[in-house]
Amino acid sequence: MDHAAIDAAGTEHGRAGSSARIVSLVPSITELLFALSLDAHIVGRTGFCIHPRERVRHVRKVGGTKAVKIDAVRALRPTHVIVNIDENEAHTVDELRRFVPHVIVTHPLAPRDNLALYRLLGAIFDREREAETLCTALQARLDAVAARAWPERHVVYAIWREPWMTVARDTYIAAMLRLVNWQTLPVTYGGSAGAARYPGFDFDAPWLADVDRVLLSSEPYRFTETHADALRRDPRLAGKRVALIDGEFVSWYGSRAIAGIGYLMDFASA
Repeated sequence: MDHAAIDAAGTEHGRAGSSARIVSLVPSITELLFALSLDAHIVGRTGFCIHPRERVRHVRKVGGTKAVKIDAVRALRPTHVIVNIDENEAHTVDELRRFVPHVIVTHPLAPRDNLALYRLLGAIFDREREAETLCTALQARLDAVAARAWPERHVVYAIWREPWMTVARDTYIAAMLRLVNWQTLPVTYGGSAGAARYPGFDFDAPWLADVDRVLLSSEPYRFTETHADALRRDPRLAGKRVALIDGEFVSWYGSRAIAGIGYLMDFASA
């Protein structure tokens, strides 16, 4: 068995064959499957799987990433369901394992992990050539961003408000930001494992004194210029740059990471 066909849960997967029926419960991976020319095999997706827009609209919806309609998945008779450790609930994955022959678990934590992700799916679904094309494109972007000297910036990347929430340094988002030497704050977190990865914060926190930029993501909470303007007027953030940032380009792994790195380079240079 090729090592490229071992998923994030350590499960080995053989070749799927020409009769594969795939349900993707991860928006960024749904987009990746289309990039691998697997259109004919994709039979189900979540309502959050919105790219590529014109092609994905023909695929049946099976609920959300954390509200999967198990009966809808079962009705599609999938041979493979693709899930993600962060995005899908463990109990949902356990239910799926009862009737889905192959559950593929993914868990990229850094942009470079996409190379293994491309090759994993390429090996399983007989798309090695397409996977290597994506690998070449991603590696070129990784080399380009590494070739430049980026001044260090301390940032807080907001993903939610009421309550305000940010990302820990062990998340994919933080790893993307580090490509341009943007270091997320705070450095350490308390609380449960989930809360520690996506912790709450408030603008009275002492560590905010070290923040250079406040980044307001377009997802999962859709921050707008109204929110940004309000924070720019907040005296606690005086002297700090507040900006909206495209969450899809920063948080989506898969094929979007290639364009995402280019976007981040332009964003950091502005």
